[in-house]
Amino acid sequence: MNSSGGGGGGPTPGKGKESSGERGFRTPGLRGAQTTTLFRAVNPELFIKPNKTVMALGLVAITLSVGYLGYMHAMKENDQQLYEAIDSEGERYMKRKTSRWD
Repeated sequence: MNSSGGGGGGPTPGKGKESSGERGFRTPGLRGAQTTTLFRAVNPELFIKPNKTVMALGLVAITLSVGYLGYMHAMKENDQQLYEAIDSEGERYMKRKTSRWD
C-alpha cells in the first residue's frame, strides 16, 4: 500500500481529463491566481490580453509626440532673433539675442 495518498501519475478518476496540477500550467501568470476585484481594477495590465492594434497606435502616437517636440525645439533654436551689434573697434556684425539665464 502507498501511504503518501497520492497514487499514480495519471488523472484522478471523476475529475475529468486534467488534474489540478496540470490546470495551473494552462493559465500562466496571475490570470489563474485568485485575486480580489480591487487588485484587478488597480492592475488591469496583468489580466487583459495584449492588443496589437492598440499597441501600434500607441507607438505611433508616442513617436509623433516626440518628433513634434524635437521639431519645436529645432525651430526655437533657429528662430532666435539676430541683431546688428558694433564692437569696440567699430566693426558691425550680426549677433543672436541671448537671455540673461544662458
